[in-house]
Amino acid sequence: MTTVADIMDADPVAVSPDASIEEVVRTLKTHDLTGVPVVNEGGRCIGIITDQDLVLADEEGDLHIPHYVELMGGVVFLEPLRRFEERLRRAVASTAGDMMTEDPVTVDESASVRDAARIIADSGHNRLPVVAHGRLVG
Repeated sequence: MTTVADIMDADPVAVSPDASIEEVVRTLKTHDLTGVPVVNEGGRCIGIITDQDLVLADEEGDLHIPHYVELMGGVVFLEPLRRFEERLRRAVASTAGDMMTEDPVTVDESASVRDAARIIADSGHNRLPVVAHGRLVG
């Protein structure tokens, strides 16, 4: 059985949570990557940033406040605030920790290539950090 460890890049590029957004962009460009894991001081993969995280889609570009109605002295939002808050957080992010998607989908280095392919297909992500005991290894 071929494992993920057999085919992974054993020297993964990563950034720290306190890396600036400029550093993240430079890292993606320098290494011709579409995404980069975010690792803490202990080497644990705590997040991921993809090129999609760095761009606000056209329909999100204006960051409009969700539609609301005033009702009996209160405000009722007609759209989920969570989505707006997430877009706003990313739009004003200054560090990788602010920008990253937390708890990224990962795969253990001992997993089979077939299992990794299934995870990629099921999650819809094209970047899959490889971990051993939570630490980024590939």
